[in-house]
Amino acid sequence: MVSHSGLIAVMQKAARKAAPKLRRDFGEVGELQVSKKGPGDFVTMADRQAEETILGELKAARPDWNFLLEESGEIAGNPAKPRFIVDPLDGTTNFLHGIPHFAISIAVEEKKPNGQPDITHALVYQPLTDETFWAEKGRGSWLHDRRLRVSARRYLDEALIGTGIPHLGRSDVAQWNRIYSAIAPEVAGIRRFGAASLDFAWVAAGRMDGFWEDDLDVWDSAAGMLLVKEAGGFVSDYRGQDRMLERREYIAANGDLHSRLHKLVASALRS
Repeated sequence: MVSHSGLIAVMQKAARKAAPKLRRDFGEVGELQVSKKGPGDFVTMADRQAEETILGELKAARPDWNFLLEESGEIAGNPAKPRFIVDPLDGTTNFLHGIPHFAISIAVEEKKPNGQPDITHALVYQPLTDETFWAEKGRGSWLHDRRLRVSARRYLDEALIGTGIPHLGRSDVAQWNRIYSAIAPEVAGIRRFGAASLDFAWVAAGRMDGFWEDDLDVWDSAAGMLLVKEAGGFVSDYRGQDRMLERREYIAANGDLHSRLHKLVASALRS
């Protein structure tokens, strides 16, 4: 059985402690208290309570670390220490509609010698299926104790590609339409599941061959990006550069498909 670091164990413990309440609330979704945070962006009591539980567990284990949380924002610790990036419920809209596809996402961000951020540890946990996707930089991506590899498919006409679709208050509909129109005729299928962290995890696991989306927040993408990279895949922004978090643009796939997807996206953006 593969052994992971103590830090992954801490992250897994936090996610698993929050999961039972999420499962219970999901089973009673019609009774949830729901408040509106913004256009098309809902926050549930389950979301807030899961974040409180995860924060409590992580702070108990790493009390002087920094935090970036979807609901609570920045919590400053020792500037010299790493930062946890937490989405306690990725796929909130799915959750609210009784769709069983959502996840807890936790990543660790450290600083490179040049001061640039570097995601070094990642965990995406699906409470309903009890699937723990995790990765450590330089040690690969795993589903529990099974090593993950991105799909080996080389050609778009064999490929199943994931995406996110613009909706009220999010992303550029016209731009997405141009990209979709370029990609759709070339691929075997396109899927939109509604939880970006799991989209990345499924690319890492070879369940989907590629993925593109923009306007993602860092807590949606940080853990998933490392999962794909450590599974042998590539992640870039729409320009093919390593500025995904800054530009909020993501293309993820194996090397062959990433190159082909990037060319289609770049061509669509020039049109």
